[in-house]
This record gives sequence, structure tokens and C-alpha cells, in this order.
Amino acid sequence: MSKGTIRQILLITDGCSNVGEDPAAIAALAKEQGITVNVIGVIENDSIGEQGRMEIEAIAESGGGFSRIVYTEELSKTVQMVTRQAMTQTIYGVVNRELHSILGSGKEIEDLPPEKRGEVIEVVDELGETLDLEVCILVDTSASMKHKLPTVKESLIDLSLSMRARTGDYSYSLLAFPAKRKDTAKLIDWTSKMKELTNAFNKLTPGGVTPTGPALRESVEMFSLRKSRRRWMGDEPFGEEASN
Repeated sequence: MSKGTIRQILLITDGCSNVGEDPAAIAALAKEQGITVNVIGVIENDSIGEQGRMEIEAIAESGGGFSRIVYTEELSKTVQMVTRQAMTQTIYGVVNRELHSILGSGKEIEDLPPEKRGEVIEVVDELGETLDLEVCILVDTSASMKHKLPTVKESLIDLSLSMRARTGDYSYSLLAFPAKRKDTAKLIDWTSKMKELTNAFNKLTPGGVTPTGPALRESVEMFSLRKSRRRWMGDEPFGEEASN
């Protein structure tokens, strides 16, 4: 399997969308384009509510990713865990498709003899460390997130440190929603520099409505622009292959 790139959107929010298109529908669009959508709901005093919980689960399910609802103090560990889980799931999907083409439809890793299964799992683990990773981070900055944003920043710095420890390259972009006069603000274009995170969070002003669907659409567009650059350079994203 050739070296490639895994692509993810990481949505961090604490409430329900209330403006614009259905975020689960946009997450499904992202999945069709080889982008996994993971959602982390951040709560204080069980404030997320049943509607918010259902929306978080629906977005992640439509986007082929994972969802977790956590208290603020658990955020850092959860961000890292969800990102790695989604990477492994993407790799397993590609490996299973390779097995289908070799062994026939319906054959998956679990159907292999124990010794062969162990070899495949080793390959999956190695790919998890060597494949490149692109994550578009989408942060809800509505008024209710004001006191949670410092923890969000620290958790994303921890994620960046963890991902940079891998052999594969890691890059991220950062979008915030809502913006002052539009749905989404692009705070960071694609980069691997951690200092950009601190600078970006220092500029945030929480407040306003929650246009999650339009913000997700903007995240997908970030990958479209990135994908055009990668194709021009002759590299094919691993995540796109995984969606076919």
C-alpha cells in the first residue's frame, strides 16, 4: 500500500446548531470525499441536553467518525484518542477493501488465520505511525464556549505534540464559528507550527449563534483547496482512497 494522507475534520462544540443547513448532511458529503468527521461535545454541569447529544452522534455517524461527550477537564485526552481511533478505522477500511479484491467479497481481517491476522494488524499499526495526517479543526466559539476555550487550546496543543511525535507528517488548519459578519472565520491555514494555535486563540471573541452546518461545509472546502495543491504535486490522499 503506497504512502498517503489521512484526512479528518475535528469538530469541538457544546451545543446545537441553530443556523443554516443540516450538519449531518454536510458530514455525509465530507465522508463521500474521503474526509472523516469526528465530533467532541464539551459540557459543564450536564448542559449539553438531549438534542445536542443526538446532533453530535448524527454528525459523527454521517461523517464515518467517532463522537464523544466529555467534561472540560477530560478534553485533552479525548481529542488525542478520537483522532487516533479515526486514523485506525480509516486504515482498517482500506485494508479490508484490499482483502476483498484478493480473497473475494465478504472477506475481512477477522476472517484471516490468526498468524496472518497478526501480520495485518502489525501493518495497520505501522501505517498509523507513518501515514501523513491532515486535520481541519473546527471550534464552536458561541457565547457558551467562552470559559471552555482555554482548555480547548491546551488540548489542541497536546494533540499537535502527540501527532508530531509520529513518523508521518502532520498538518492542521483551524476554523472558528461563528465569525463577526459571516458563519466561519479561517484562523489558521494549513501548517504544522504549534505557535500558530496560541496566536489564533488569543484573537477569539466568543458570542453569537451556532452555524455548524455552514462551518462544516467551509471545512470541506479547506480540504478541496489542499487537495488541488497535493494533486499538482503528484500526491494522492490516502483518505480519499478509503472512501471508495
